Amino acid sequence: MSLVDKQDKFAGMVSLLVAYMRFKGFQVSYGDAYRDDRVTYGHPRSTHRSRLAVDLNLFKDGVYLADGDDHNHFHDLWDLIGGAERIDKDLNHYSLSHGGLR
Repeated sequence: MSLVDKQDKFAGMVSLLVAYMRFKGFQVSYGDAYRDDRVTYGHPRSTHRSRLAVDLNLFKDGVYLADGDDHNHFHDLWDLIGGAERIDKDLNHYSLSHGGLR
């Protein structure tokens, strides 16, 4: 699958995930979605750099849910629709595998 095909698939998957999060009563904002080469944090070959990863922030009643536990439920859906496996220490991260990275 070409990179643009993966990016298109990923965009659709994220749209579905965000809609589901909102349906379940959460508010959602984007954290890192694209990370260009000038950014010095994170893995140098991160899937964020390929537009195949996004960090989603969850809120309930306007309060940021910082511990990440609420993401576990949403990772179950992410797994079902073909997303990369969850990273336990980075639960707000959703991605597609690419080049051996997630």
